[in-house]
Amino acid sequence: MTASTPTYEDAHGEDPSSGILRASVFGASDGLVSNLGVVVGVGAASASSGPVLVAGIAALVAGAFSMAAGEYVSMRTQREVLERELAVESDHIAEHPGEEEAHLAELLADNGLDSATARHVAAEVHREQDAALEFHARFELGIDPSSLGSPLGAAAGSFLAFVAGAAVPVVPYLFSAAAMLWAIVVSMVGLAGLGAWMTRFTGQRWWFGAGRQLVIGALAAAVTYGIGTAVGTAV
Repeated sequence: MTASTPTYEDAHGEDPSSGILRASVFGASDGLVSNLGVVVGVGAASASSGPVLVAGIAALVAGAFSMAAGEYVSMRTQREVLERELAVESDHIAEHPGEEEAHLAELLADNGLDSATARHVAAEVHREQDAALEFHARFELGIDPSSLGSPLGAAAGSFLAFVAGAAVPVVPYLFSAAAMLWAIVVSMVGLAGLGAWMTRFTGQRWWFGAGRQLVIGALAAAVTYGIGTAVGTAV
């Protein structure tokens, strides 16, 4: 097999269970869509670029910290729940090894192994408590003990991705006072690119992912533009 030949494992790509990929994708998408809405809404209500820049940068900073904090708390809580489940299962295996071995044999038999083979596999697995815990965690609880997720990684990924996404609609206003059109254009290009890139992990067609992100961004911009126009006219 040559180095360029794709393997079975290549098809899996990055493991999404860590939460970092999910947090990063969500952060980038949320940053781009939400700050596009802020920039367009404030830009529609004000003829000056000053308020747009202030609002856009404030939304970028506040949103990034909010996303990071939310991801950290969410991932930390999820990890603590899984760790508790593992601790309970470990105690059960230590205190009631016979019952847990019999339970595992029943599960294996229910999933297609004949009774004798199921009992043999369960007995082999229960020779060591650590091996038994990992097997029960994966097979009975659906938990991968080696992949419980990283709260700090998810928070950092979300923070950086949100900053990158939220900066896109703000940058044009650093060069021009009348940059709403450019802010919309670069944001739509960014949304389309992000949506297309996400299909690398979802398996969807690239144009479907790009189109979906464009529709979401366009709706957000349209709503906030209408609100900004109404507020600007009223003021």
